[in-house]
Amino acid sequence: MFTSQPDFPLEGNVELSSAGEPVVTHEDTQVKVGLDLKAGTLVLTSDGTDLVAYHALVEFAALRGQPWMAQHVTFSSHGPDGGSTALVVDLLNEACDGPRDGLPPTIWRVVALAATSAGDVGITYAPPTP
Repeated sequence: MFTSQPDFPLEGNVELSSAGEPVVTHEDTQVKVGLDLKAGTLVLTSDGTDLVAYHALVEFAALRGQPWMAQHVTFSSHGPDGGSTALVVDLLNEACDGPRDGLPPTIWRVVALAATSAGDVGITYAPPTP
């Protein structure tokens, strides 16, 4: 059995074993891509309040075998009082079949950066050889 605490990552000579073969059962596939943003490069204004974004988490989904689409982006930001807050921006239209109209172009640039960093969400990965 494997147990770990977040404050104590696996290092050194730790015995680890596994059994079975994982099987994905979800019909919908989701990928979340996080981006650290350079301080002060993106200011979002929500209801008249300026929020300085420092992280973006973009969620992509491929629903029922359809092409990948960006669903929403969550911005972690600092408000005028210096406190942290999150701002979630829905990226899909009401029918959930295409992009939402009226979003600032900068939001789509963040989504494009996330897609690029994930290999255009056609994520490729080769496990290390034993």
